[in-house]
Amino acid sequence: MSLKYDIASVLARETNATIDNWYDLVEKEPSLAAVPLTRAERCAHLPEMFNDLVHRLRHPLPLGSGAHISTSAHEHGCLRRDQGYTAAMMVEESRMLQVSIFQTLQVHIEDTESGVLLLHVMAIADEVDSQLAQAMTSYISEANLDKQPELA
Repeated sequence: MSLKYDIASVLARETNATIDNWYDLVEKEPSLAAVPLTRAERCAHLPEMFNDLVHRLRHPLPLGSGAHISTSAHEHGCLRRDQGYTAAMMVEESRMLQVSIFQTLQVHIEDTESGVLLLHVMAIADEVDSQLAQAMTSYISEANLDKQPELA
């Protein structure tokens, strides 16, 4: 009998490989690759996001609660706006992250406890979407500040 890991442990262990997969997807997407960023600049937010995600899986919240406030998600939204991303590009980047996470889980499905898999998949999607919503809020707030007239 093989040792089974919880989903959080698999994601913690496979964070770097999942980020690598995500980066490859992003670099192949013309609209995202058109923004000239280094690998470090493009991936800077991901280690903290994975920490938040692993924490969320280990300390469950009700789905849809959006109770976890992520400073890194806020900073990510501001940074992406400054880097020239559009709102649609941020959504696409987030979608690719979910694909990469789910591909990681698919590869390691035999290593995981399957009894809670669907619940954890829903929590992952909820957390990624919650962080996207927070990033978009800061993105839009920054855009609104730019529209305000400068005071002399």
